[in-house]
Amino acid sequence: MMKNHDMSREALLHEISVIDFVVVEMTMYLDTHPYEREAIAYLNHYVKMKNELEKEYSCQFEPMSVAYAPESDDNKWLWSLAPMPWEGGCR
Repeated sequence: MMKNHDMSREALLHEISVIDFVVVEMTMYLDTHPYEREAIAYLNHYVKMKNELEKEYSCQFEPMSVAYAPESDDNKWLWSLAPMPWEGGCR
């Protein structure tokens, strides 16, 4: 894993997608093993990492979700100004 401040946009998106895969897989695992403490701790660790990376991405580039859309002083809704996936926004 790279240090966050050294990541390019593409590397950061890749890292987020890898961690998101882990989160989804662990969520499904815990659906059938809801009392496994190690699995819960593992999931919590990766959810925290994913949230931190998404916040970093949102601060450096554009919001990944409405939760990270900043307030704007210049009357621009930045969420809608980011490139859409079909415009190359989510490579």
